[in-house]
Amino acid sequence: MVLKRFYHEKLAQASYLVGSPEAGEALIIDPNRDLEQYVEAAAEEGMRITTVAETHIHADYLSGARELAVVTGAQLYLSDEGDKDWKYGYASETGAKLTKGGDSFRIGPVRIDVIKTSGHTPEHISFLITDEANSKEPLGIFSGDFIFVGDVGRPDLLETAAGVQGTMETGARQLFQSLKSISGLAEHVLVWPGHGAGSACGKALGALPVSSMGYERITNWALGAQSEDSFVREVLSGQPEPPAYFAQMKRLNKEGPPLLSGFRVPPRRLDGRILPKYIAAGIVVIDVREPEAYMAKHIKGTLHIPQYKNFITWAGSLVPYDTDLLLIAPEESRAAEAAKDLAMIGLDRVVGWYGEDVFAEFEGPEGEMEPMDQIPASWLLGSLDEFVVVDVRSKSEWDAGHVPGAIHMPLPSLAKRAQELPRDRKLILHCEGGVRSTIAVSFLYSIGFRDVVNVVDGYRAYEKAKREEALPR
Repeated sequence: MVLKRFYHEKLAQASYLVGSPEAGEALIIDPNRDLEQYVEAAAEEGMRITTVAETHIHADYLSGARELAVVTGAQLYLSDEGDKDWKYGYASETGAKLTKGGDSFRIGPVRIDVIKTSGHTPEHISFLITDEANSKEPLGIFSGDFIFVGDVGRPDLLETAAGVQGTMETGARQLFQSLKSISGLAEHVLVWPGHGAGSACGKALGALPVSSMGYERITNWALGAQSEDSFVREVLSGQPEPPAYFAQMKRLNKEGPPLLSGFRVPPRRLDGRILPKYIAAGIVVIDVREPEAYMAKHIKGTLHIPQYKNFITWAGSLVPYDTDLLLIAPEESRAAEAAKDLAMIGLDRVVGWYGEDVFAEFEGPEGEMEPMDQIPASWLLGSLDEFVVVDVRSKSEWDAGHVPGAIHMPLPSLAKRAQELPRDRKLILHCEGGVRSTIAVSFLYSIGFRDVVNVVDGYRAYEKAKREEALPR
């Protein structure tokens, strides 16, 4: 048996190839939209992709399962465990086989048993793998968003992200029962999760690529929960704010992700002279340069999202799905990377990019080029009566400490809640270290706010300044 793991760092998402070289067949589990990586990996092992399977309707990325099955002619397996509201809308048109717990299928000598593991979502299933060429005992479980290293999939997303009210406690209780249902799996059974550290699909995911049932029973809090009620309380507390795009992903992945036909061709480079017309027409322009470069000089109305690890999460929270997109990047490879990252969550309408030479078109007396208005964190120690301080950090960061009188508006919720902010008072935005607040300031400017200031060094520097002020002179 051949096993390969594919990991997308910015999504903290894992997908897998399980193959039988003897049979020349390969199975892909939970593919993302970068289809070529799976086709190439199978070919390198002398196999072709004959089967594609998915653990659940994903919320954090646009699934590549539908398109991979179409491109390769593979048999698609989808869950049939959900109720009428959580069925795959495109299953029949792709000839997908709907599967439930207790079903099984094969890749040569490799048997794949389907286990119902609802809770994270109602339709969630996992795949138990047995390499019968070597043993009749199961080798491992592809757990999707059911069991992670050190954690379990959050059961609140249908309510907090998709807006399906009254589902989080039900999901938590289903999740507890699903954990009980696999209590008979042997200690040696390996666990290959669908996400790693940094994913918003749980609150304390470990970074290890693989674990085992025995190790998780020792280290994973969820497998050691003493009662259903205590488990429900714990699993629903402290979950991070879901990015705004999760609801869009749920809808698209249920109805059928658009067929992309590959995205390795970079967007075309455009002439900067027409960029002002695009901005005036409301087309979103994303500047992916580093925060320091953007803060020093940028074009009015552009949205700043640096290409850091959270680029996809930030973009999914702030970029609309109903408009064309343009990029500003220092080089073509960076523009191509950004377009590919955006496509991972269905933001497919990148029509072109500009290099830094575009700034020459905006120099001059009209003032289309501008630095970002910034202040040091120590300024927050003074009187703030005339200003509105906006904290764009997460809830856990806010709970650990915040500026007195500040408004808490986490960055993932900013697009939805921005109109709650006054336009007749100066807004002072801060995060922990200065990156998220830079993004937030650029977003507010892009939607018409004008009197907005960034705290350049963030809440950490504020706390340091507060401690230093308290020292005896």
